Amino acid sequence: MKSKIIFLFIFGLDALNLIYQTSELSISYRETQILYGEITLLQFLTQSSLSFFGQNDFALRLPMILAHLLSVLLMFNISKFYLKDERNRLWLILIFILLPGVLSSAIIIDEAGMIIFSLLLFTWLYLHKHVKSYYLLLVIFSMIESSYIYLFIGLIFYSLHEKNKNFFIFNIVLLFLSIIIYGVDAHGIPKGHFLDVLALYAAIFSPLVFIYIVFVLYRKYLDEQREIIWFISTTALIVSLVLSFRQNIKIEQFAPYLILALPIVAKSFSHSYRVRLKQFRKIYKLTFLISLILLSINTLAVLLNKNLYLFLENPRKHFVYKYHVAKELAEELKHNKVNCLRTNHPMQKRLYFYGVTKCDKFILSDKLYDSDKSNNVTISYINIPIYSAYVTKINK
Repeated sequence: MKSKIIFLFIFGLDALNLIYQTSELSISYRETQILYGEITLLQFLTQSSLSFFGQNDFALRLPMILAHLLSVLLMFNISKFYLKDERNRLWLILIFILLPGVLSSAIIIDEAGMIIFSLLLFTWLYLHKHVKSYYLLLVIFSMIESSYIYLFIGLIFYSLHEKNKNFFIFNIVLLFLSIIIYGVDAHGIPKGHFLDVLALYAAIFSPLVFIYIVFVLYRKYLDEQREIIWFISTTALIVSLVLSFRQNIKIEQFAPYLILALPIVAKSFSHSYRVRLKQFRKIYKLTFLISLILLSINTLAVLLNKNLYLFLENPRKHFVYKYHVAKELAEELKHNKVNCLRTNHPMQKRLYFYGVTKCDKFILSDKLYDSDKSNNVTISYINIPIYSAYVTKINK
């Protein structure tokens, strides 16, 4: 009962944090490309939310928030198959929601959050032996997103390991179906992106956590303790590193597969800690404590991200700058009775979401065209100007 209360407390704080972060962010240019670009499942879900709840930031990010919260519930349930101690399951959930990649995918309109949820859903169905359900889910995956190609490859190797002929053939068919629909992007010549990919993984998981994930996956290979999660995560990691020698990969397509490995990583850490005498457990306690502190600092930095402008000479170097300004700028323009204008394409798309459409009555630019017909618009956070431009009226 106590563990359930603690879990609900963590879950509630996570939800409140996401709601708060939603109020602090503006739509980014990349998110507008998803929202107004090619038809995808993510676009459909987001547009449906906007149609139902109205044109606002909460409706925009609601599908991602719900996918994240469901992922937390699925991860907690999956952890029961790997961790007997309820306290360890709670620690796993805490680490999960504090991971930088998980935190960002919970509110940013991006495929990563949906992939995390769908991989956890598949794993949950598989562990509970809902065969018809996960077979159907895999068929759906093959038709909605190219990122699941790496899942099918992992399941092919897993079915070979388990000598499951039917599952092997099934995933081979789905793999070829996905390739036919989406193709395989393996262009380019060696460009030295390998180290960049490692750095991205370290940023998504934090360095210590990423190193330990790779260590556990490698050790399980040596010990031949391979299960479905191991095959899925290891396959995606190897494919991403191999492709990085030729091209700059989309890390959001691969990182969710490593997040899936968290239960076996937690199980390995718990076992290694438990089998050692007390005097030899200090290094494990210290490693876990350092990881938790670093993850907490990262979460605090995200929570209080606007305060970081106090320490930056150039606001545009802020790691969340591309998710700032647009909402406040649109409100300021409307306050000045400017409901349409012309500006650079990225900002034009962002302002459009907040009701400022495109026209030739006004120009928004950082250049001053006519001092008599221009008004300065400045956006400030915590009394620090982070954006300044001129709105110039155009006579025709």
